[in-house]
Amino acid sequence: MGQKRRQFTREFKLEAVRMITCGERKVEELARDLGVRVANIRDWQRQAAGRAGLAREEEVVLGGEVPSKDEEIRELRRQLEEVTQERDFLKKAATYFAKGSR
Repeated sequence: MGQKRRQFTREFKLEAVRMITCGERKVEELARDLGVRVANIRDWQRQAAGRAGLAREEEVVLGGEVPSKDEEIRELRRQLEEVTQERDFLKKAATYFAKGSR
């Protein structure tokens, strides 16, 4: 039978990210000591950056690269397109169901 998947609390993940951002530990060293993959810790860093609102200063602190203005604009346009498509779909669905209830 397979091993049970380990789950970590939000506080545990944030503490791990804090240790890296403050320079207390290196990612590889911390991953080895915690018994997790480096990729997991990198994911936790990205999640923490996302919760922080992706502010440029916080992204630098979290070890990510500061996106250029062009990259940031491309990402925002992609997000806008996605939200626009979702909105249009929901409008069509609402119209369809409104007609069906009559």
